[in-house]
Amino acid sequence: MLRTRSARSARTAALLASLTLVALLGLQGLAFAQEIVVYSGRSEALVAPVFERFTQATGIRVVARYGDTAQLAAAILEEGQRSPADLFFAQDAGALGALAAAGRLEVLPSHVLDRVDPRLRSPEGLWVGITARARVIAYNTELVPAEALPQSIWDLLDPRWRGQIGWAPTNGSFQAFVTALRVLEGDDRAEEWLRGMLANQPRSYANNRAIVDAVGRGEILLGLVNHYYLFQLLAQYGEDFPARNHHTRGDAGAIVNVAGVGILDSSRNKEAALRLIEFLLSPETQQYFTNENAEYPVLLGSQVQTNPLLVPLDEIATPEIDLSDLADLEGTLDLLQRTGVL
Repeated sequence: MLRTRSARSARTAALLASLTLVALLGLQGLAFAQEIVVYSGRSEALVAPVFERFTQATGIRVVARYGDTAQLAAAILEEGQRSPADLFFAQDAGALGALAAAGRLEVLPSHVLDRVDPRLRSPEGLWVGITARARVIAYNTELVPAEALPQSIWDLLDPRWRGQIGWAPTNGSFQAFVTALRVLEGDDRAEEWLRGMLANQPRSYANNRAIVDAVGRGEILLGLVNHYYLFQLLAQYGEDFPARNHHTRGDAGAIVNVAGVGILDSSRNKEAALRLIEFLLSPETQQYFTNENAEYPVLLGSQVQTNPLLVPLDEIATPEIDLSDLADLEGTLDLLQRTGVL
C-alpha cells in the first residue's frame, strides 16, 4: 500500500534532519560568504525547509525571493549587473536557457555537472537540473485498455478520442511541451497538431491535478500532464484510484523537463551559491524532493528510492533535445493565441 500522509511526513522529517550531517561533511574550514540571495520559481512550501537545513548546517543564510519562474527570469535580465540574486532556482529549463543565452550564468565546475544525467543539464555547463519531471498521458485504467493507448501525441488526433482528452493550455508545463514540439518538429507541424487537437474538442482544465482527477472520475479518458500529479491523487484516494501514467516514445509528449539552478554572473557570493547547489544534489535532499513531490532524482548512479510506479528515467524514450532551447515562451504564446487555443 502507498504510504499515508502522516507516514510520509514522518519520513520527510527524518530526511530533513539528516541533511544537516550531509552538508557538514566536506565543508568544514571553508571560507565563504554568510548570506546568499536566491530567486526561486519553486514554491516556498517545498524548498524553504531545505534552505533552512542548509543554513543550520553551514551558517550561510538564504534570503529567498519567491515568484513565477518566467517573471523572476525577466527581473534578473532587467536588473542586469545590479541584480542582488546569487542563484536562480527555476521551475523549468526554458527560463534557465533564456538567462544562459543572455550571458548571465556562470559555468559550473565539472565535479557538480558530472553528478547529473547529461540530458538534465546544460551542454555548456551553465545550469544543472535538481529534479526532473516527465510529460505523460494520464489514462483511466477501467475505461481505456492498455493496447488502445496512443503511442504518439499524433495518435491523439484520432476521432476515437473526440471530447475525451483533457489539457491545460494556460499551464506553464503545457506551454513548455508545445515549445518542445516547436523545437523538435517546427512551427508548422506544431500548429498542425494544435489545430488537429482543437478539431477533436479537448476539454480545458485549470491545471494538471484537475485533469488527473477528471481522468480518475471517468469525466475524460486521457489527459496531458506531468507525471507527479497522479501520485498526489494516489496518496489522497489510495491505490484503487483508476488512473495511471502512460509514456509516448521519442516525441514531445515524452519530454523530461527539469527544475534547475544556475549561478548569476553578477553574484557576489559564488562560492556560497555553489555550496547550496552541492547541498541540493546530495542524495538526502534528492530523496526529500522524491518523497514530497514524487519528482525524479537527477543523480547518476543514485541510491535514491522512488515510487515503484515511476518508470525509471533511463527507460523513457525521450527525444534528443537541449532543454535550454525551451526558452522561446513568447513564440509559443503567440502560436497558442493564433490557433485559438488561448
